[in-house]
Amino acid sequence: MQKVGFFRSIHVKFVLIYVMLILLAMQIIGIYFASKLEQTLKTNFTTSIEDRMNLVEFSVREEMMKERSTDDPTPEQSLRTVLLGFASTSEDINEIRVINSRSRILASSVLDNQTMVGQRSMDDLVKKSITSELAQENIRLDQKTRKRIWVLAKPIMVGGEVIGTLYLESNIEKVFTQIDEINEILAVGTAVSLSITIIIGIFIAQTMTRPISDMRRQAQAMAKGNFSRKVHVYGNDELGQLAIAFNHLTNQLQESQSTTESERRKLASVLENMTDGVIATDRKGRVSLINDAALVMLKMTRDIVLNRPISSILGLEQEYAFEDLIQIKDSIALDFSTEQQSYILRANFSITQRETGFVNGLIVVLHDNTEQEKIDMERREFVSNVSHELRTPLTTMRSYLEALADGAWKNEEIAPSFLHVTQTETERMIRLVNDLLKLSRMDSRNYDLNSEWVEFNDFFNSIIDRFEFSKTHEGDFKRLLPSADLFVEIDTDKMTQVIDNIISNALKYSPDGGDIRFGVTMSDHFIKVMVSDDGMGIPQANVKRIFDRFYRADRARSRAMGGTGLGLAIAREMVIAHGGDIWAESEEGKGTTIFFTLPFELQEDGEWD
Repeated sequence: MQKVGFFRSIHVKFVLIYVMLILLAMQIIGIYFASKLEQTLKTNFTTSIEDRMNLVEFSVREEMMKERSTDDPTPEQSLRTVLLGFASTSEDINEIRVINSRSRILASSVLDNQTMVGQRSMDDLVKKSITSELAQENIRLDQKTRKRIWVLAKPIMVGGEVIGTLYLESNIEKVFTQIDEINEILAVGTAVSLSITIIIGIFIAQTMTRPISDMRRQAQAMAKGNFSRKVHVYGNDELGQLAIAFNHLTNQLQESQSTTESERRKLASVLENMTDGVIATDRKGRVSLINDAALVMLKMTRDIVLNRPISSILGLEQEYAFEDLIQIKDSIALDFSTEQQSYILRANFSITQRETGFVNGLIVVLHDNTEQEKIDMERREFVSNVSHELRTPLTTMRSYLEALADGAWKNEEIAPSFLHVTQTETERMIRLVNDLLKLSRMDSRNYDLNSEWVEFNDFFNSIIDRFEFSKTHEGDFKRLLPSADLFVEIDTDKMTQVIDNIISNALKYSPDGGDIRFGVTMSDHFIKVMVSDDGMGIPQANVKRIFDRFYRADRARSRAMGGTGLGLAIAREMVIAHGGDIWAESEEGKGTTIFFTLPFELQEDGEWD
């Protein structure tokens, strides 16, 4: 989680808001106090001056209205004396002038301004006070001292008429100086108060932000999977209740995570140990999960599969879109077969959705259906072959029996041959059924071997002798057998059938005059038996198929010779039952060699010829 900046911290914001509110309140109080103080001081100052001016006005009016004799001083002299007397008693009064109704200056309290006496006053306040018969006042800046002065022009009234005006300049700068000093004191007090407020605000903010900071750190620890930390509860207020709820939430999340992790491990274990492949997609059809079995089946790596469309992974992009796969109810066969090997998978689809019906994704289960398809194909082929093998003799028998039923039995020349053919086909079907029963028992692993120890050379020679005495073609039997005694544990009846089937096939497919060769060799506690002929051979592509049921290299010739196509299949099952193996080597036009192996024990004095 990103660290919170200093100025973005709720702690700093709380302190700033607290200080700003206090500062705003103090500013409002300070402005109101300064305004009222200034107004009060100015009022007190002007009231004091006006009270004294009333006395001056009375004295001046008396002097102006006084009847004078020749011995009395002139009005200007008496007025100057009155003004000097009042001006000397007040430090706040800078100058007092007496001006008559025609704006001529009669007297001044300042000795340096005596030259102005007799001159006309040009001051606007003087003119206004005379014309309006009302006192006029104003605050001006003294041009000489550059200090503020309060100017008052008060008319002198006698009998309702203006006989003149008093012009006053007083030093009001002292009032503003006092106001500035008080403001400075107020500013210092404000600064001290703010400092104390900030300190108190920090402590107050900490009491509120400390639990929040603890919860933030706990949330960060929870995001990393650490649920062991707990938030300290500082009180029983709203923040304390929130801390208690947060600790409870932590416990619940820890239990939920433990349960989820346990279920996840179970699911992962199930997926990894499933033989079937499992693929999960998101709501857009991209692969989000795949187990190892599916990767093996698809022959892909995880980094290639993840986040790719499922239709592309399964090779269905030409036939199905993701929306089509969601609607599929039945399984789909995926054919990945090549010319060398068949490989078929079967895919089953299931959607995952919310309670509202919104589709979250798709689950695909893959099953390797190659063996099943092969078994199904072999079963179909087997049923087809059995049906064909049974139909041929049955059709022949039906034809001859119908002919006999139509009267051919009365013909002494034809009837015996018809009965002979019917008997031959019946025996052929019996052999076929018996061979099928043998294969059925072997498929169920019901071998039922009556094993005994036999010297294999004597056993093999006796079978070869039997065929050699009864052979009908001109070829020779050549034997390449060792002189050592080779003891094998076999079921003589079943092994006799194996060798009979192999030799019978060699005789059937060998041309007249072709040789049949027999051999036995030893290797790693096994004997390897060989039966080779000079027959027509088998194409290389079909050599491995001669041990399949009902397979014939030459079907027409095999049926003409009475074969069922099961001889080598039975031979393979019987050799495997004895713990050996069987295979063939052939070259088309040059002959075929059948090999099979059996476990053996060699006598200590045994030697080769």
